[in-house]
Parts: sequence; C-alpha cells; structure tokens
Amino acid sequence: MPEFTDAHGVAIVYDVHPSTIAPRAVVQLLHGVGEHAGRYAAAIDALTAAGYTVYVDDHRGHGRTGMRQHGDDAAKLGRLGPGGHRAAVAAVWQFTQLIRDENPELPLVILGHSWGSFLAQILVNDHPEAYDAVILSGSSLRWPGSLNSGDLNKRWRTAGATGVEWLSTDAAVGRAFLEDPLTTTVPLPRLFGPFDVLRLIGKPRADLGRDIPVLLMVGRDDPVGGPRSVHRLAAAYRERSKLTDVTTLVYPDARHEIFNEVMQTEVRADLLAWLAARFPARD
Repeated sequence: MPEFTDAHGVAIVYDVHPSTIAPRAVVQLLHGVGEHAGRYAAAIDALTAAGYTVYVDDHRGHGRTGMRQHGDDAAKLGRLGPGGHRAAVAAVWQFTQLIRDENPELPLVILGHSWGSFLAQILVNDHPEAYDAVILSGSSLRWPGSLNSGDLNKRWRTAGATGVEWLSTDAAVGRAFLEDPLTTTVPLPRLFGPFDVLRLIGKPRADLGRDIPVLLMVGRDDPVGGPRSVHRLAAAYRERSKLTDVTTLVYPDARHEIFNEVMQTEVRADLLAWLAARFPARD
C-alpha cells in the first residue's frame, strides 16, 4: 500500500482508486474521526465508475496509519500524535500536493465527511487555489452554538442502545462499526484534548478570492450540526466567501453517515449528478 511521510516522521497510508473510464476529475476523500478510508467502498466504486480517480488516506492516528503510528495498539486509535491537529491538517495538505503533482491536468475535488469536512473547510480557507470543488457531508458551521460537542447519541439513548445509533438508521451500520478493528467510539474531545478541539473552531474565510462550487449534504436527524447549522454554513460561504454556486441537500429520516444510510443509492446519485454538471465527461 502506498504511503508518504509527514513532517513529524509519521507514515500516512493511502489508497488510489483509478477511474474505470477516461477520468474527468480527481476526488480527495477525507474520512471522519474514529474511522478510516475502508468504510467508503460503495461511494468510491460509484465515483470511479463515473470517471473520477479517488485518493483516500487514513488520517493521522486513524486506521492503518494509526495502527502503525501507535505500535498496533488499537486502544490508541484516534489519537493524533506529535503535532496534534495542526500536524493532521498539514499531512492532509501534503496529500493534496502529492495528488496535484500526480494529476496536473485534472480538476481536484475535495470531499470531506464529518471531521474530514472540517479538515476540508480549513484547507479551503488556507489554500483556495488548490481545489476546484468542495463537497461536505455530515458537516457543520464550525462555531459555538452550531456544532454539537456533547453526547451525539443522546436522543437515541434507550435501554439496549449501542451508543452508535446516531450514525445511521440502519442498525447493521452501527454493528459493523463496533465490530471493525480499525474504528474507535472514544468521543472526539477525549481523543484530541481541549486545545485541539478549540482549533476546530472557525468560519469560512472572508472574500475567498476564488469562486469554488460547494455541495453540502446532510441528514435531517444528524446530531453533529444538522440542517440548521449546515444552512448557516451555506450562508457563510455565500456571504463571507462570496461564492455563487452553493448547494445544500437535506435527506429526511437520515442521520450522520448519509453514505451509509438506507437511501445511500440516492445520495450517491445526487453526488454524481452534481459533479457531472460541473465536470463534463472526457472522450
């Protein structure tokens, strides 16, 4: 499996999934806290079949990267290690540069889910010239009052609850998450610590200087931010960043992981339709 080494000497493991037809763009996929790239197989298959080459890494402290980093101690999965959150952001930016170097002629789309969407927001603020489109799933305006830092499973806390009902209405998704040796249910504040949690706070950059298309996708019952917070995020991209192509899609009866929801086929179709309208197929 390919890897690159970040500024702190951590080996970041990643995968490249080539388009099965003439590629129209490259997608850099960023997973969330406590999980890993392997949980996005269906979305990746749909993207590659539609003409997108997908690059996806296991972030600092996560998945295969985290197991190597922490000496195969699964109890430490999710801990970011030396340099903390700033180093995690820097490693994902290093990955962007690697992708750009390997695909200089193709547009680059950044697709982030949950914490991955926060990483994407930070990277777009810092490097708007690097990305040709932004897709955020399970996201939120990164601001107090808009981002839930409490118990994400609170509304589903009943007798017999597993603690991961907030992920999806499909109980099999929660069971698979709990049985996965490369995931962790330790909450983000405990994994990152107070200082790195504060580094998540921010807003879309004012006057971004580049009109990048943005797609925001969220389940109506997503406890991380939910539609109200995502609509605030969309407004910030329009009003602060001066973006003119901002789309919000809200999925009724869906929770946090829309790519693992019962209507995931519809979600993937919406994603591909939005991309196709902005990145025409190549001969």
